[in-house]
Amino acid sequence: MSFDAGHLATSPDFFSAMRVCAREMTIMFSENPRLMSVFASQQRWLMAQAGLALHYDRNPADPATDLYAGRFVSTAVAHGIASRNTAAAFIQEMLAYRFVRYSDNPPDRRMRPLEPTEIAYQAVWKWLNAHLAILDGLDGGTRASQVPYGNPLFARIQPRIADGILKNHSVRNPGETFNLFTWANSGGVVMDYFISRIGDFNPADTRVDLGPISSGDICRRYMISKTHLKRLISKATGMGSLGMEERAGKNHLWLSQGFIGEYWRYQAEKFAIIDQAFNQAVAGETPVTTPREALSA
Repeated sequence: MSFDAGHLATSPDFFSAMRVCAREMTIMFSENPRLMSVFASQQRWLMAQAGLALHYDRNPADPATDLYAGRFVSTAVAHGIASRNTAAAFIQEMLAYRFVRYSDNPPDRRMRPLEPTEIAYQAVWKWLNAHLAILDGLDGGTRASQVPYGNPLFARIQPRIADGILKNHSVRNPGETFNLFTWANSGGVVMDYFISRIGDFNPADTRVDLGPISSGDICRRYMISKTHLKRLISKATGMGSLGMEERAGKNHLWLSQGFIGEYWRYQAEKFAIIDQAFNQAVAGETPVTTPREALSA
């Protein structure tokens, strides 16, 4: 079975699965905040996906297709992900935290290709495995079991995911409130946390109460300053997307249906891309435009 975004965006079963995924993402962040911060904002997540695609979709017979700092920077700029300075700084940060390294066996001593380290691969594999398991839960499939740790299929799936994400307007611009959070450092995981707190959900309700929350706890868990979190919540409140109400001396947070809808549609598009990438990789299909060509355009 293959899922499309339109179906997922209206499926109550997917909404429940989406909340489970949100909880798993917050758990993964807590296990390794420094590494998972790469996925906690849209810009960093897109840069990570693009860089991995350049690595995994390289042609071993052509050293020019390897992942190089300059090639990565050009890719990020060409796709409107980041400026040259921001992309270059991201590579330096990944090197400093040992999430990428220079290859031990460069094809040419004058060239210095980069490659993800084991800890980075493990994190991205866990991310993919969690998403495949969610899809399996929806249709009883066996996607996750077909991509065990270290399986070569991963290297065929990931570039297709990156290609799909970078070309999908709904994933990159799902809505005003979503963009507010996801382009902020740690904003993405804060959004996941909010969604994970949803209990009973009625699409007819204009607001969904998440219960009492602690700003201090959120800041400690997700490496975001109180000032930054306050600014995000204040802007989202002004947009009517969320709000705080004091009850019995505690601050209760609510989310609007509009905000939840943006998150839901984004996740539907993303999961549909992942499902399609998996199916194409298993079938051995070659995209009309390969991820490598698309990313280096």
